[in-house]
Amino acid sequence: MDATPDYIADFSAFLQASPSSYHAAAEVARRLDAVGFTQLSESDNWTDAAESTGFYVLRDGAVIAWSLPADAGPTSAGRTAPFRILGAHTDSPGFKLKPKPTIGSHGWLQAGVEVYGGPLQNSWLDRELELAGRLVTRDGTEHLVRTGPFLRIPQLAVHLDREVNNGLTLDRQRHLTPVFGVGDASEADLVAHLAGLVDIAAADVAGYDILTADTNAPAIFGLGNELFAAGRLDNLSSVYAGLRALIATSEQTTGPISVLAAFDHEELGSQSRSGASGPLLDDILTRIGAGLGASVSERLQAYAESWCLSADAGHAVHPNYPERHDPANTPILGGGPLLKINANQRYATDAHGAALWARTCAQANVEYQEFVSNNTVPCGSTIGPLTATRLGIRVVDVGVPLLSMHSARELCHVNDPQALSAAIAAFFVPEM
Repeated sequence: MDATPDYIADFSAFLQASPSSYHAAAEVARRLDAVGFTQLSESDNWTDAAESTGFYVLRDGAVIAWSLPADAGPTSAGRTAPFRILGAHTDSPGFKLKPKPTIGSHGWLQAGVEVYGGPLQNSWLDRELELAGRLVTRDGTEHLVRTGPFLRIPQLAVHLDREVNNGLTLDRQRHLTPVFGVGDASEADLVAHLAGLVDIAAADVAGYDILTADTNAPAIFGLGNELFAAGRLDNLSSVYAGLRALIATSEQTTGPISVLAAFDHEELGSQSRSGASGPLLDDILTRIGAGLGASVSERLQAYAESWCLSADAGHAVHPNYPERHDPANTPILGGGPLLKINANQRYATDAHGAALWARTCAQANVEYQEFVSNNTVPCGSTIGPLTATRLGIRVVDVGVPLLSMHSARELCHVNDPQALSAAIAAFFVPEM
């Protein structure tokens, strides 16, 4: 399917509003508020929730949203609607601010950072970066903050390393420390600067989660304007696609309960209170079932008929490194979203999942491609196997094909993100 200009334009706006997982979750919430969804607090009794068919919960950099059809509750036969879950993640690789972050050397002001996840490190060199995330004051209040273009990781000139083009080696401690000015580090205060941006006193800041993001705007380019480059396509392409699909299908009156589960910390292994290995999704699904009057047995019956699409970006064939890909399964940009398969369950797709994805894409009139790793290249993983293990729900791994995954700036085809969103919408409202 051909993407509409509206989709890529609005996706670009979403990306620019989401420099950190905390901003991404807040932007999802803002857009859900705009179409009438109701925010719920985990500490409240949900039986007192406002009348609505759409709800969401924020937890740190994660957001879980769901839409209830009118007939979701237990029937006379004692059955509740199954769940159709779109699982994704809000975080991306980069660098995170350390404690005592204001450092310096030889007249330079520098930011002390720690590597977050597995970034393609050389791609972050010589770019105007921003700091973005959250400050938490002593009373527990959270403040989202972003600097705009503020710092840069400068590369050593070729004149000072004549062999650099024969192989670049970066020491994660020494060579990846960004600069943000000149002067005496003892007279500067990076946290105070961040606090000033949101009108709070530096002395009130008791904690922070601040990460780097590339500030270069998303761009459409190439012959026929077919290519789209931006930061954080892994995995905001899936978060945005799921959000669009949830909103588009939120007025359904029958069928499954649609859920968007956008977790944090996938790039670190998902083992956190807001990650897919934590209890967040299970807790919310349990509370949804309880709110509908479902017994434990009825909830497990619903799980047995439920599905999760684990949507995370995947790899297209790189034309300069074709030997790194499977020779028979060669997905390309513009060929449609991926069905991701791995014999060792690094992806959770099985034969039934493949059949479901085929039906879903046919319903959405979307072409799709299969991805499997070259046997000599280790396969990555997603939240898919984690979700299947925690909940016992069948899971299918899918995603948009990219080049330059984990780069500060990744590349996809303009058509593939919208095709993924159309397939998710069909998944949420399957033809009976």
